[in-house]
Amino acid sequence: MLSKRMIRKWLSIFIVGIVILLFIYLLHLLFPFYRQLLTVMIKILTPFLIAAFIAYLLHPLIEKIHQYHVPRSIVIIGIYILFFGGIIVACYHAFPALVKQMKDLQQSLPNFFDTYRSTIYQLYEKTAFLPESFHDQMDMFFNHLETSIENWVANILKQVTRIMDIFMVIAVIPVLVFYMLKDFHLIKSSLIKLFPRKYQPKVKQLWPAVDQGLGSYIRGQLIVCFFVGLTSYLILLLIKMKYPLVLAIIMAVTNIIPYFGPIIGALPAIIIAFTISTKQVIYVALGVVFIQIIEGNLLSPYIVGKSVHLHPILIILILLVGGEIAGIIGMIVAIPLATVVKVVIYQSKDNNLHS
Repeated sequence: MLSKRMIRKWLSIFIVGIVILLFIYLLHLLFPFYRQLLTVMIKILTPFLIAAFIAYLLHPLIEKIHQYHVPRSIVIIGIYILFFGGIIVACYHAFPALVKQMKDLQQSLPNFFDTYRSTIYQLYEKTAFLPESFHDQMDMFFNHLETSIENWVANILKQVTRIMDIFMVIAVIPVLVFYMLKDFHLIKSSLIKLFPRKYQPKVKQLWPAVDQGLGSYIRGQLIVCFFVGLTSYLILLLIKMKYPLVLAIIMAVTNIIPYFGPIIGALPAIIIAFTISTKQVIYVALGVVFIQIIEGNLLSPYIVGKSVHLHPILIILILLVGGEIAGIIGMIVAIPLATVVKVVIYQSKDNNLHS
């Protein structure tokens, strides 16, 4: 039998959940009215968020080296130079090739769709017994798909070639990262003080657990994604696939998403390979399977480990909800957020048991 106190507790949680859902739905309805304001805020906050993310990733390494009695300032400068120096060298060699491949891909899209149209026309002949409305729907689907892909590639190229805007963001990020690393503990204590005074001790207690769960997951996933991107690039080069750098980056980024990511990342490569030859499709498919076998059976269990501790069914549900709310970005962010919520809930339960 549940006590009255427990019933009131669960009833209040249920009511709060309903209010939060209604608030989210209201925000969704009012989105067109505050969209412009949100866009401006995102542009302003983007360099701060990127810098905070980089500082969060580098801070444990700095603390580890600092334990060996190396002055903190020297460690920060050394890690700082190595990190951003590596990024500059990588961008210097990869950025021109990336832009060139993206432009080639944009110019080749009409040829790709001509190949698919000829395949569809062959399919029409084999499905002549189907209603004409079915064929009309297929035409509309491929026309819409062609337009969407062309617009997507054009938008990416437009963003990439806006050098001044990108340069302003890139120029300010290293400065922000340096000061965030230098004053990391001060920033952490300031963030804790944003909470009401009575909750600050609980937040201080939760911080290490959240940091351990979230940090190990993010750092592990980034290492795995780097491996997937590098290996994909080498395999695509080996089989002489078109646009290897673009496709490898897509595979690396989408691999952040559990279960669905490898499928989403492999689709562009398989679609392009289909326009080349059936043999190329087989090569690409075998390469993707090989990478996923290594990633799923060797890398992820040891590098990422069991940092999430969520059942696969729950992970898939969270991913679907994240995708419905914010598309690919929502799917990428969903699991880290779920990890934080899980840690908070478990720590709260532990505290209640010990109190």
